[in-house]
Amino acid sequence: MIRILLLEDDASLALGLNFSLKEEGYDVIHVELVQECKKVFERESFDLALLDVTLPDGNGYEMCKYIREQSDIPIIFLTAMDDEVNVVLGLDIGGDDYITKPFRVRELLSRIRAVLRRKGKTDSSHLLKSGSITLDIERALLKKDREEIPLSAQEYKLLLILMNNPEKILSREEIFDLLLEGGGGFFENNTLSVYIKRLREKIEDEVAYPEYILTHRGLGYRWNKRVIRE
Repeated sequence: MIRILLLEDDASLALGLNFSLKEEGYDVIHVELVQECKKVFERESFDLALLDVTLPDGNGYEMCKYIREQSDIPIIFLTAMDDEVNVVLGLDIGGDDYITKPFRVRELLSRIRAVLRRKGKTDSSHLLKSGSITLDIERALLKKDREEIPLSAQEYKLLLILMNNPEKILSREEIFDLLLEGGGGFFENNTLSVYIKRLREKIEDEVAYPEYILTHRGLGYRWNKRVIRE
């Protein structure tokens, strides 16, 4: 799986990018500060870095130079500064691409694929498997025991959120935020319970005794099984 290091201090933007990138099958580690980014980069390996330029404790150019001392992974700058001097600077110090805010997520995804191809880094992983469940994220297709199960757009997004966070309790607020950042629109308070109920009816052998989606009262929901990416 392609691992992406995201350095971005805008929480709302980072949340949306996190959702969109994970929806495309990427593994994302998000940090907000340059120093935190350096520590993460030292202990983990990545295939691509998305670097904001203006940060509370420094800038993305500094992080780019730090990465280039150790690695040739693709680097894409995310910034509101679109003047020629900054663009040239970012590319000259080792950046592979430069995209200015605000930008369309689809454009960013296209640029990510382009720089990965140029670097010879591709990832054919597009299946999430858990127990008898298989979710094809390229085709938004769910199968249980090889039988295709139809999903609405919101059911698919909810299932993807849960399977991308296996064995982790997600609060209702966290799930709502991810659904909304993914283009979910407005949700009433009982909407999530309805979607959870519908998903259980489609994937659980016994809805009254769920194995996949567990409710933690007062806390949220958890995908209860290991997820393998293929």
